[in-house]
Amino acid sequence: MFATKKAVASDFGGASASYEGAARLQRKMGDAMLETIAQPVPQDATVVDLGCGTGWFTRQLAQRFGAHTVGVDLAPGMLAFAKAQSKALSKAPSNALRPETIQWLEADAERLPLAGQSVDLIYSNLMIQWCHNPQGVLRECQRVLRPGGQLWVSTLLLGTLQELQQAWTLADPHQQHVNGFISAADFAATTAEILPAAQWRSQMITLDYPTPMALMNELRQLGAGYKDIQRRKTATSPGRLKQMCQNYPQQPDGSIVASYHAGWLEWRKPLLTPLTCD
Repeated sequence: MFATKKAVASDFGGASASYEGAARLQRKMGDAMLETIAQPVPQDATVVDLGCGTGWFTRQLAQRFGAHTVGVDLAPGMLAFAKAQSKALSKAPSNALRPETIQWLEADAERLPLAGQSVDLIYSNLMIQWCHNPQGVLRECQRVLRPGGQLWVSTLLLGTLQELQQAWTLADPHQQHVNGFISAADFAATTAEILPAAQWRSQMITLDYPTPMALMNELRQLGAGYKDIQRRKTATSPGRLKQMCQNYPQQPDGSIVASYHAGWLEWRKPLLTPLTCD
């Protein structure tokens, strides 16, 4: 069973200070999505960064589009950090960001406190995989988007951290240590059901680490550790950690790689069809 929303918010909020320094994958996937957004939005538009975290991409969206931008997150700790960062950066002489263009909103992505058809663009980078009900999130996005509005989502899929999963299975076979993710086929099917004509693509991304413990530390710094409610409450023993490291496949130079199965979707809400009289 997945961890409670309160626990998820606590994990990520507690990692707010270390998150940006460890967010290599998040930057890579978020940048790829941001670079793909070619369609401009009106000056009076509303742009939502859903699962904004520390506000890294919220600030980029605000600067790029010059629109009213709303950073939404479940974790109060992340939002507090994002607000402070935004305020501090706005004081730099070379920074054109105006903090008043960004609104920060603590909310559940499955129950957005936003009016229907009130948003022009939703950008959500590596958030939906932590939600209990991804289908509910997509339906909420569909609800709040205006006709012609854009939705951009990135997520992680089955196959992510497969090397770490295999190493832990050998070291501690009776205890799960790695989060599970939906398969690409299942996510594509869900997307097609809720968001007809959505564009979908996936790619395996690998990142290098000097050791398995460096990978584990990065996950901890991101707040992305194992989140099942039945996770072991006590610290994993040094012996099991050592065995996991020994089981992890190594590169010729002793370093390791971790695989991340990345998925991106793009959807534009259909324009309303005007009524005609025969």
